[in-house]
Amino acid sequence: MADKIKDLSENTEEVISEAAVEAEEKADEVSEETAEAAEKIENASADEDDIDKKAEEKESKIVDDILEIIESTLVTVFVIVMIFTYLLHPVNVVGRSMNNTLMDNDRIFMTTIYGGPHYGDIIVINNDEAYLLNDDGSIYERDITGSSLKECIIKRVIAEPGQTIDIDAENGKVIVDGKVLDEPYIKETVDSDGGMFDFPITVPDGYYFVMGDNRRNSSDSRCGDVGLIKKDQIYGKALIRYSPIKDFKFLIF
Repeated sequence: MADKIKDLSENTEEVISEAAVEAEEKADEVSEETAEAAEKIENASADEDDIDKKAEEKESKIVDDILEIIESTLVTVFVIVMIFTYLLHPVNVVGRSMNNTLMDNDRIFMTTIYGGPHYGDIIVINNDEAYLLNDDGSIYERDITGSSLKECIIKRVIAEPGQTIDIDAENGKVIVDGKVLDEPYIKETVDSDGGMFDFPITVPDGYYFVMGDNRRNSSDSRCGDVGLIKKDQIYGKALIRYSPIKDFKFLIF
């Protein structure tokens, strides 16, 4: 009987020992699984943080790109406005007084920033008044209210302030400071002196003598409704003919 009790005790201890070992193993497995689960959760959280960070970076880049586009657009618009306000102005040519250099309905750019003007420059003029000469060479202002020429006109500078101009209608020549002008730009030579001045005349300071390139079909300084051009009347200097595009041309003499 004692042996049986002893055996039973030993068996019980053995069972308990095995159960403890098995429980410890199970605990280790659970601990490992718990650690793996915690690691997965941590990794998932890190991945989620990375995704959020990448999303924020992408959103920030999009905003930066949009701001850059807006900035570039504003700068471009500003530059264009400055160019067309202070440098280039589109002008539509009406009439044939500047043929064949400029034709009716040609479009040009003029600039308000220039030196001079000087001989050969094509200028755009506000012909609001006509300035003529008295017999003593002094300037007087002629009222041209109601004249069809009281408008914006375009002509070429032929004589500058202080220069003496003469027109030899019989031989079709224009003479400045005693020299016959070489004028390859004209369509036809002059056939009359215009009648408003007793040539030769000396152009007063601050004034210019202008003519159209189509000399026989041009109302210019020879005409009483145009006369001498005061510097204040000059809008600007023609630079480029840009339309029609096939006739694109620089107008710098």
